[in-house]
Amino acid sequence: MNLFRKMLPAPADGAADHAPDTARAATTINLLPIPAAIVTNVDGRFVLQGHNDAFQLAGLGNSSDKSPFLNSVGLRIASFLDGDSLKEEFAWQFGDSVDCRHYRITLARLERSAARRCLVTLVDHTSELRTEHNLRREMMTDSLTGLPNRAGFSDRLEGLLTDPAERARYAVLVLDLDRFSRVNACLGSMDGDELLITLARRLKGALRAHDILARTGGDEFGILLTLEDGPSDAQHVAKRIEGALATPFRLSDFEIKVSCSIGIAFGSAELDDAEELIRHAQFAVKRSKISGRAEAYQTQQFDIAREQFGMETALRRAIENGEMRLTYQPICDLATGRVVAFESLARWTDETGRAHSPNDFIPVAEESGLIVPLGRWAIDEAAQTLASWDVRFGGDCGVKLAVNLSAIQLQRDRISMLVERALMANGLDGRRLTLELTESALVTDPDRIAGIMHALKGLGTTIAMDDFGTGYSNLAYLQKLPIDVLKIDRSFITGMLADRDKVAIVRAILSLASALGMKTTAEGIETTELAQTLAALGCTYGQGYTYARPLEADAAYAYLLDINH
Repeated sequence: MNLFRKMLPAPADGAADHAPDTARAATTINLLPIPAAIVTNVDGRFVLQGHNDAFQLAGLGNSSDKSPFLNSVGLRIASFLDGDSLKEEFAWQFGDSVDCRHYRITLARLERSAARRCLVTLVDHTSELRTEHNLRREMMTDSLTGLPNRAGFSDRLEGLLTDPAERARYAVLVLDLDRFSRVNACLGSMDGDELLITLARRLKGALRAHDILARTGGDEFGILLTLEDGPSDAQHVAKRIEGALATPFRLSDFEIKVSCSIGIAFGSAELDDAEELIRHAQFAVKRSKISGRAEAYQTQQFDIAREQFGMETALRRAIENGEMRLTYQPICDLATGRVVAFESLARWTDETGRAHSPNDFIPVAEESGLIVPLGRWAIDEAAQTLASWDVRFGGDCGVKLAVNLSAIQLQRDRISMLVERALMANGLDGRRLTLELTESALVTDPDRIAGIMHALKGLGTTIAMDDFGTGYSNLAYLQKLPIDVLKIDRSFITGMLADRDKVAIVRAILSLASALGMKTTAEGIETTELAQTLAALGCTYGQGYTYARPLEADAAYAYLLDINH
């Protein structure tokens, strides 16, 4: 700065000939490798008192009247010179969109108050901004399809949600491909990639020009819609997408039909978070997988899901802290009325004293995988309870305990080993334990489940099929599997006396069990008349409120003594 002070004396009264100063300024600032100029305010008019070659080569002007730089930045310089700041920096763009240059301008005041002038330097950082832009574009783009990725999709959506009045004009669709993992597994990743690329083209063709398509996951696509005619636009687009996927895809030597589940989430004035709107659409996809059609997000469903996540956390803590307990509902011989077994039923009262229904926490346990530790605990707890009853009775108390096995537990755990260990630890014979599994457990992996059932039978346990008649039983498997008892679901028992169809179904089940050499248990018996009718039809055992509700361990033992002894 001192160099310029010495070489650039102030002009007199703003009217003197500035040629020597200008020449001297040009010589001095020409030493700078970046565009630079000295701008002077002369009689209210800005004058380029000097500039270097780099300034002129950048096309910023070589005369005061024809300088695009002064025409664009003059007001900013005037504001700076009228103020008290010694230095100011700001960004400036020069040129059209095709060949735009980006500069960082620095204004530095020169201490010649009469002339009011400043040194202007421009640092070109176009290359850095273009590199940053290219990197950002790569980060926001899916390399396989060329579509925006999840981050790019969210970024675009975020920009559209800034105005609360406009948010309701947008909707997000999320598409989740069905069976895509099988394509990858059977045909390889190359064909899987080809399918995604072809699919992206088809989807693009089914959308309107202003709709935005993105690949938001491995086999998931997102669509940002502008709703011109209201929410019905989203359903129309969903139908066009389904139509576009109706034609099979040609991959290698195969023609593959691809379907998808579609979830829709509509924007609202209250919703300003792009990620939350996308999550809403993803949540709706889950409902679409069940219903088989495009589904719109419903707030209450999301609230239920949040509540279930909270329940999952509390349930995990309850299992770890030993807060769970078993209750026992008697199973009686319909011919004699004697108790032959108790079904063990999990119960949970949390630390606040709130009792949770098994209808609520068992599905959460199955979805989260907590059913595995819960099932292990139930087997051990039931075995310990039965052993304690034997001790109190002074020998075999004469009943079995039944424990329910989840299909997920059968898939993930080594059930036969757990049961054997529980029996040995409590000195019980395998015949004292009944293991109940549902028909849905057979559907998952019939051969593997059959192996597990034979291993359990090898321990001497009784195998019962629970809720029979509500699932998808294969009669050939029923004949081959070592099933001892069919439990007739309560939906067929309740109200049976007034419904001939239910009576016919129960008769059919009893005939099937008799033909296969199996015993039967009727669930949900609530009247003595119903129990007597089932006994007359040939049903073996009964369970329900006419005998007793689920009882705590001590109450169940007392009930056993009262009925049997």
